[in-house]
Amino acid sequence: APGPPPPPRARAPRPGAGPHGDVPPVVRDAASVAPSCTLRVYGDLNDFLPPGAGQRATARPAAGRPTVKDVIEAAGVPHPEVDLVVIDGTTVDLRRRVEPGERIAAYPWMEALRADDGANLLPAPRAAERFVLDGHLGRLARLLRLCGFDVRYERDADDPELAERSAEEDRTLLTRDIGLLKRSVVRRGRWVRATDPRRQALEVLHRYPPGPEVVPFTRCLVCNGTIGPADRDAVDARVPERSREAFDDFTRCSSCGRVYWEGSHHEDLVALVSDLATQLAVAGRILAWPAVR
Repeated sequence: APGPPPPPRARAPRPGAGPHGDVPPVVRDAASVAPSCTLRVYGDLNDFLPPGAGQRATARPAAGRPTVKDVIEAAGVPHPEVDLVVIDGTTVDLRRRVEPGERIAAYPWMEALRADDGANLLPAPRAAERFVLDGHLGRLARLLRLCGFDVRYERDADDPELAERSAEEDRTLLTRDIGLLKRSVVRRGRWVRATDPRRQALEVLHRYPPGPEVVPFTRCLVCNGTIGPADRDAVDARVPERSREAFDDFTRCSSCGRVYWEGSHHEDLVALVSDLATQLAVAGRILAWPAVR
């Protein structure tokens, strides 16, 4: 008869296993987990986030105690669009260092959101806003000049020049380049969301409503100089004969000397300006413009 079966062979424990071969649970050291904070942005700041990432809080890296500006801009939001930052219930500025575990809330400019402690980050709105535009916004530059705004526009200006001009001349930088707005010298700026020039003009007028000092048809569409009445005899040489015979009133740019008169295109421009004012009124933004003709 066969003998008894041999005893089972003992297995050597796997490296890291317990004495009976079982693998103990992994315990993660807190230091092995990357430090993070929580960021939530509100309003149209969500326009800068990837699709599906907006309207909710997200974890952001906080190793090395980055500044609030660094955390917000790493998420895609340029600092000139941020007017108020709150960390765990306390308003802070963009230089504040962020600690792991803190909760950051960032808000855009809103008329109703003015902090009692003066913690708003953006400069106060101006009745006569002054702009500098990047090279992709030439048609918007003409529309804003038509509306009476002081608009610097040079098609070939590069990013450093635009940023420095915005800072040195205290102009609001309008651009379609989000990275340009992240340059630290820029204090006033907006990323223009729309791509159609008229819609862009509506967007800018709604955000920066003109005061009484901004009057349509007072800026040269070509060079941005101011336009004023011109003596007929002084401009005769610069006006076609048919126009001299048809019109009595002329205006001239104080900078480039370009002469304007109410030609066949004038009614179209008046209709354009009136339409912008009407659309803004429907949206609840009443402009302080005089009647244009």
